[in-house]
Formats: sequence, C-alpha cells, structure tokens
Amino acid sequence: MNNQRKSKREPRLRTAEKVPPPYPLGQFPKNFALNVGKEIIYLLATKPTPSLEGPEWEQIFAKAIGGDWRPSNIGLDDIIFGNCAWGAKTIKVSNPWTQTSVRLISGRNSPTYSYGSVIDPSAPPEPLGVDITNIWNARVDSIRSKHKYVRTVVLIKSNDLLKLTIFETETLRYDPNLFEWKWNQRGNLEGWKDRFHKFTWQLHGSQFTIIEQVPDLKLCIKLKSPGKINQDDLFKTIGFDDSWVEVIITEVN
Repeated sequence: MNNQRKSKREPRLRTAEKVPPPYPLGQFPKNFALNVGKEIIYLLATKPTPSLEGPEWEQIFAKAIGGDWRPSNIGLDDIIFGNCAWGAKTIKVSNPWTQTSVRLISGRNSPTYSYGSVIDPSAPPEPLGVDITNIWNARVDSIRSKHKYVRTVVLIKSNDLLKLTIFETETLRYDPNLFEWKWNQRGNLEGWKDRFHKFTWQLHGSQFTIIEQVPDLKLCIKLKSPGKINQDDLFKTIGFDDSWVEVIITEVN
C-alpha cells in the first residue's frame, strides 16, 4: 500500500482584478466643468428662453464624460460609459449652491399594474410601501445585471442657468422594511427612516419620488451670460438662403 502524505496547503489562484469605474464617484473627469459650461452657454445663446430639460442634460453629460447617450424606458441607464450606467435628473431652484436636498422623480411604481393589487388607503400602509419599493428594486436589479456600476447624476440649476450644482449618487436598492410608511394629508404615501423623509408615492398617477441629500462632494459652476445670437448673423454663418424652405401644397379632398 502506497502511503502518501496529503497536503493541507491551499493553492494560490489567479483572480481577476476588479475593474474600476470610469472615475471615482463625484470626481468628474478633467475639463468636465468646462465642457458642461460650454454646452449650456451655447443653449443660452441660441434658445429663446433659458431652459434645459432632461434629455438635453443627458446628452450634455454623456458628451462631457465621453460616454454614449442611449435613452431607455427605465430611465436608469440613459448614459453608458464602459462598465457604468447613469440616469440623469434636473432640478430647478433659486440658489443651486446652497440646496441641501432634492426630490428626484423616479418613475411610476404601480402596484396595480405590477401585482394586480387593489389599493385601499384605509388598509395598513406597510404592505403597499413594500410593493412600491420592490418595483424600484426590480428596476435597479435589471440594470445592475448589465452594468457593474449604476449612478444617478443630478443637475441643480438656477432659473437663468447661470448657477449650477452637479453631483452623483449610487443608484441603490432599498430594504422597504427599514422604513416607516404613512399617508400624508394630501393622500400620498410617504416612507420615513430615522425621522428623515425618503420616499413619496402618489396614489393618483403612481409617481415615485426619492429624496436625496446633496453631498459635500459636489461641483458648483458659475456661467457668464452670452446674450442671444442675432438671427441674421446666424443665417449668414450657416449660409442660409430662401431655397432651404420648400413649400409643399397638398389638396384635401
């Protein structure tokens, strides 16, 4: 009988290095602020009013980080760069630099659609709060199954777009059992934790809102108003002539 001594040593294995995100959370790439500022100044010079809506912000952010803009129905992965996906939100306030919290509209969470539930405001609110939160969690899970990192980038803007604050947060799942659920005086359901109001869900419309604290790590930007570009000067620059407008006459029987 061949007696062999069995080794108790564990073998060392090669492991795949963890692939980092494109940049650390909230630490935007070089020239990011300049690139964002240039795009918004262009909008201010060419648009009749100082407005910047969600899809425009998504495109500006994607361009500023070198990512791809891919609008999605879920809204959590409208921008893609490497192994990271972003949802983008805009908030308008009087002074973006001093804002301490923001309310982010985060989709329609309908227990009636998702679970076939009948909503009864007189019933205990906890089971409804659990269902609403789990709809959000399912969306996050679906995005995280495709992307290692998922973030939300928030633009807080002044009415004239000359003051901006930009910050990022991780897009997280939430344990609904950690929150206290109650109806407010407006008939909306609220989720609270440690005396902090975190969620609002509207009974009519099923709109789900997440309240985020503005972190200390944020980017504040001040822009100079460019004024409005003269329309005639713009037409000269692009070489416009009347042949660009073709009148098509159709007859209605």
